[in-house]
Amino acid sequence: MIPSDATFAGTFPFAPHFTDAPGFRMHYVDEGPHDGEVILCLHGEPTWGYLFRHLIPALSETHRVVVPDHMGFGKSETPADRSYWLQDHIDNLEAFVLALGLTDITLVMHDFGGPVGMGLAARHPDRIRRIISANGPTPFGQADILDRLTANAGVSPWFQWISGAHANGTLEPVLQHLGFNILSTLKLNGFENNTIITNTWIAAYGAPFASPADCLGALGWAKGFATGTHRFETPALAADRAIRGKPALAIWGEADITLHADHFLPLFSAIFPKAPVRRLAGIGHYCFEDAPDVVAGFISDFVRQT
Repeated sequence: MIPSDATFAGTFPFAPHFTDAPGFRMHYVDEGPHDGEVILCLHGEPTWGYLFRHLIPALSETHRVVVPDHMGFGKSETPADRSYWLQDHIDNLEAFVLALGLTDITLVMHDFGGPVGMGLAARHPDRIRRIISANGPTPFGQADILDRLTANAGVSPWFQWISGAHANGTLEPVLQHLGFNILSTLKLNGFENNTIITNTWIAAYGAPFASPADCLGALGWAKGFATGTHRFETPALAADRAIRGKPALAIWGEADITLHADHFLPLFSAIFPKAPVRRLAGIGHYCFEDAPDVVAGFISDFVRQT
């Protein structure tokens, strides 16, 4: 776990906040006015709220921007006695949202933040105002979700590595030292803008994984895919109908080699057939790192126009 006051040379200058509502010490950023709409930003593997460091100031002048770190990631606690499957992260996010009383929520979801956020939307559609998927899958009861996951896994270096490493016993030894191999892991997942790689940047992404005990979150997410333990939330009919009526936006870096646009954008369009889709040529999986200003502009414009 990162020290709560760590700013990584001022690149993450946001005041830390904590809640024990999900049953562990969960860190979150909470910037902007508290009397309006909420922008809830959800990271994925193996990142944390640092991913949204450019988006937070772009939106927090007019909106309350809340950025939690999932259990086992960032500045949040990594409890040894918890499981780290998708359904656990959905439970944690639900407890977090209810404890803070968040409503009028615009979900901004990246990577596994997509399934976690859509799980929240299935349980509490009345609290959701907009859906924004940025290289983040949107599973919501689509009949072909498993077929698409399987097809994507066949061409994704990250998922191919997970399957092989689980089979040959190297998954845990590698991911238990994520603090040391964070750069190669991030590159395997795919980002294109190599100019952002600095010692500070590597330190920020490696710091949450300083010891094997700190790596349970990252390991759990990978292991859950290898063993089929993650469970997608299936919305009830009323929730499905409610969410389909919300404004939605997809932003997708087309050079994503982990979550291919051809496999996952149809999941989004199946729920939101009339929603805009912004495809970014040459931008990889971590679109918030490859093109932070462009992505922030898309999100700001969409929020303002809807």
